[in-house]
Order: sequence, then C-alpha cells, then structure tokens
Amino acid sequence: MRAVRYETFGGEPALVEVPDPECPPRGAVVTVHATGVCRSDWHAWQGHDSSVHLPHIPGHEFAGVVARVGREVTRFAPGDRVTAPFILSCGRCAQCLAGAPQVCPAQRQPGFDLPGSWAEEVVVIEADHNLVALPDGIDMTLAAGLGCRVGTAYHAVRSQAAVVPGERVVVFGCGGLGLACVLVARAAGADVLAVDIAPHALAAAEALGATAVPAGAEAVPRVRELTGGGAHVSLDALGAASTARDALASLRPRGRHVQVGLLLGEDADPPLPMGRVIAEELQILGSHGLAVAEYGALLAEIAEGRLDLDATVGRLLTVEELPAAMQAMDHPPTSAGMTVARLR
Repeated sequence: MRAVRYETFGGEPALVEVPDPECPPRGAVVTVHATGVCRSDWHAWQGHDSSVHLPHIPGHEFAGVVARVGREVTRFAPGDRVTAPFILSCGRCAQCLAGAPQVCPAQRQPGFDLPGSWAEEVVVIEADHNLVALPDGIDMTLAAGLGCRVGTAYHAVRSQAAVVPGERVVVFGCGGLGLACVLVARAAGADVLAVDIAPHALAAAEALGATAVPAGAEAVPRVRELTGGGAHVSLDALGAASTARDALASLRPRGRHVQVGLLLGEDADPPLPMGRVIAEELQILGSHGLAVAEYGALLAEIAEGRLDLDATVGRLLTVEELPAAMQAMDHPPTSAGMTVARLR
C-alpha cells in the first residue's frame, strides 16, 4: 500500500510503498477514505512524543471502510463504514469497564505508538470495542475529524465542562480543534467568545456565532468585560503556557477551565496561578479524546442538524500533498478549520 512515512524526526516525509498491514485476531484493517492533518502529527514528527518509533507513518483521525476483520471480531464486517477514536483502549481494564476508555492505561494510538492513517490502510486494535459505525449520511471528509478534533471538542465541552444553555464560554485558539469547541459550545446553548491571533481564524469563529477577541495583552480584560466579570468556562484549544494562563485568568469565581490542547515541549509543565484557583474555587479539568459510548450522542446531534460539520473543514488535500502539509506546519496556518486529505 501507499503511505506517508518519515525515517528521522524532523526529516522529510515521503510517499512510499509499504507492506499491507496484518490484521490482529481481535482487530480490523480499515481502508482509509479521509484522514486529518493535525498539530499533534507535527509534534510526533518533531520527536516530542516518546512513544513514536522510527520509521513512522503519522495520522490519527480518519474515516473509512472495514477491509478485513480478525477471527475474534463479532460486531463489524468488511464493508462497514467506520471511524475510531484516536485513543484505542483495551476494553478490559477498570477504566474501560467504568466507561472511561479515553484514559485507559493500556491505550494505543495510531500515528503515535502504532502506524497511522496517512496510508491506504490502518489497523484498529480491539475492533469490537474501538470501532464506531458511521451513518450513511455522513460524508467521509467530514467524518475524519470525529476521531480527534470534533470528538475531542465534544468531550471537552459536553462531558468535562458540562456546559449548559446561557453560560459564557471562551475558547483560546481557533484552529481546527478550537473551531470545533466553538461549534459544540454554541450547539449547547452557550454564548461563546473566541480568542486568536490570526484574523482568518477569528473570522471563522465569528461565522460559527462566536464573538471574536484578538489575542494580546487586552484579550483577558476584554473577555472579562464582555462576560460581565469572567467566563463560566474557558477552554485552551491551542496548548501553550500563555493560553492556559490567560484562559484561567478569564474565568469568574467558581469558573471551570478545560485544558484541551496538548502542552508539550517547553510548555509541558507551565506555572499556573494556584492561589487564585483556591481563593475563587476555580476548577481545572483535563480532557483527552472521546469515549466510544459518547459517539451515539455526538452522531445524533449531527443527524439532527445541531452540529454542522461543514464548518469544521478548511483545506482539502490529496495523499500526494501530505508530506508538504506536514512541513508547512513549521509555520503558522494560513487557513481556518481542519485540513483533510482524501485517499479515495
């Protein structure tokens, strides 16, 4: 099969021929129709994730059709339209049995410790537990984000922040993940503010119904002014020490901060104003992916028209353009929304 692969961290990715993947007894091989280009893929390429082993095929958000299943798989068959969360859990540990597979201690991740979806086929382990059936009405290009950005945003807003109608929500960072957070929070009935440095990202957030706030020294005071003393919920969808601190500073007393963007490299362990967290009873919540059991509610909101996935996709690429897309992430994005590559 064809796949994008890199031999060294930071080395030039290339479209190459590699052997077709073998199907595990409890796994499935999925023919990839569409795959996302995510900032996390760039971090893996740069060597910021110790689980990545070289040579490596990136990509962790995808939609496609089941090609083959292992002999122990009972719930899926070749021809099924599917996606999967980027966190592939074991299905047997205490966390999985408690309904929290997104924090499974034995989790595996395509595009990180497993070969990823920038390929014509990708393996999903523990297929009966991790595959998610896609309704026929959802286009593969739009469904690619369900495994990571849209799914991650849904879990962050709906499950972790538990946003309710009428609350004031501020989203820091309006890339693909941030725009998905805006979309989900608006669908939950929240009044949303969006903070970003890029005019095109702010314009995209405004198109989704958010109030744009340019990033900078005046962003936090402006958010506090527009929300009447601070937001009920803040989400850092970028993943930087500065945005995490600004997001916390934007909260009203007893507000809830959700850290959605990954904090890596120099930003991995940022100092935070814990004195204010104590004094104002702020909550700091992590958010990691989406539990398989939550996909039913997410897909229902899409089917009902409450979540319009068209707004989440920006650029469309071919598989031949993926290596250049990886290298382009060395620089700030010039377009809003997810970048998705169509393989079929």
